[in-house]
Amino acid sequence: MQSNPFKIGVTTEIGRLRKLLVHSPDSGLGKVVPSKAQDWLFEDIVHLYTIRRNEYDYYIKLLMYFLDPEKIKGKLAAIDSEEANRGFYKPNHPNFHHSEQVVEVQNLLADILADTSKKKKLTAAVCAIEGCTYKLQLKLIDTDPKELAEIFISGTMADDTMIFAPIPNLIFTRDVGTTINQYILLNKPAKKARVRETLLMRYIFFNHPFFEAYQNNVLEIPDPTQHFLRPGDEPSFRTTLEGGDVMMVSPNHVLIGVSERTSEEGANEAIKLLFDNHVVDKVTVVKIPAKRDYMHLDTVFTQVKRDTWVILHSIAHSPVYDTTEPIHFLKEPEKLEATTAIQFYKDRPGQPKVFEHVEALLDDISRNELGSNSPTRIIYSGNHIFPYDSREQWTDSCNLLALKEGVVLGYDRNDKTVEAFKANGFNIIKVQDLIADLESGRTDAASLTDTLILMPSAELSRARGGFHCMSLPILRDELSSK
Repeated sequence: MQSNPFKIGVTTEIGRLRKLLVHSPDSGLGKVVPSKAQDWLFEDIVHLYTIRRNEYDYYIKLLMYFLDPEKIKGKLAAIDSEEANRGFYKPNHPNFHHSEQVVEVQNLLADILADTSKKKKLTAAVCAIEGCTYKLQLKLIDTDPKELAEIFISGTMADDTMIFAPIPNLIFTRDVGTTINQYILLNKPAKKARVRETLLMRYIFFNHPFFEAYQNNVLEIPDPTQHFLRPGDEPSFRTTLEGGDVMMVSPNHVLIGVSERTSEEGANEAIKLLFDNHVVDKVTVVKIPAKRDYMHLDTVFTQVKRDTWVILHSIAHSPVYDTTEPIHFLKEPEKLEATTAIQFYKDRPGQPKVFEHVEALLDDISRNELGSNSPTRIIYSGNHIFPYDSREQWTDSCNLLALKEGVVLGYDRNDKTVEAFKANGFNIIKVQDLIADLESGRTDAASLTDTLILMPSAELSRARGGFHCMSLPILRDELSSK
């Protein structure tokens, strides 16, 4: 346990990152098969060795240099030696980093499973939703807590026997919840593949000592009253919300995306929860096309600086139709392709404000809420060149994680978007080069400004999520006033 109280608090998307929850790729990712890939929300099967050693390990290294440098600086050669066998990166390994800033979800789960009472309750819950036999349930209860945590996540016993499906999407920790000021809004997933990870995270937030002081600040999305009386299981009746559709953009303002994964009902319940608990004063709902291409709000735009955003152009502005074409008069515009932004206020229920387009909303946030004195800059996916805009959005050109204002992580494969960042005055550096500079002392985290850090992405990008998805910030510094 930590010597200092464990604090949470996020007021913006770009304040200096201090703590986050991550989950390192587990063996469950190596169990995804083509016939089940889409059911488990993967478009492809990934190579586990490569995704770990050649890609995700760099993410952990970089996070450690920024958030917990004492555990890595001056020790990198030993950490990455052949003899160490990646122990620093393996949650169950004796040499795991055990950082309280770069917090591994699997270890939090193992911690609560060390309590026999909680272990029995959670095992019973997992076995119920997975349809396990009672004998298997008893066997799992007798399993070592660290091993059991790995089983609950990977679906695989120590002898490599699969007993239920993996939950490969847990690497996208953003989707299980969002930190909003000193509150955590839990998700309510749209897909069956994510039910177990939601259950595990609920137990962690309500039972782990790290979050003990915040138990009353964990908000859960309820289903509508007497939802069980409604006919069938139509999606239109479902209350769903995922963390990738929730952004904390200023201390009193949250964005919620209505998308393929978050329903209007889910947004409605979240707004009521946030207002009733006095968490924020303003919520803007951004309705984006309910398409797999987009999936979540953070796959179509994220914030880089108080005056800078990266976005897919077709989301920034709804499609413009040529009025000289007869088809404009013959056919209604495709409503699914339109994007709307509606802002709701706690003190003015029933009087929302509608923004003309998403860029107008982002400009309002930058100038009027974050105090930007410069014109708002919009960097477009693929440099707004067809077909690179759509291609690179699909490989998460808009899904960037800010380590601090102006310093963001993105995939190295999105060449045209990288060109757009260069044109806007950003430095571009490969993570391998930056880590070498951080280790040698040629640079440090504090001195880095206006930088896009390029991360290796051959396998990670095939999992359909960027570094914004692969992070659940739980503590950021407040943004300094300009």
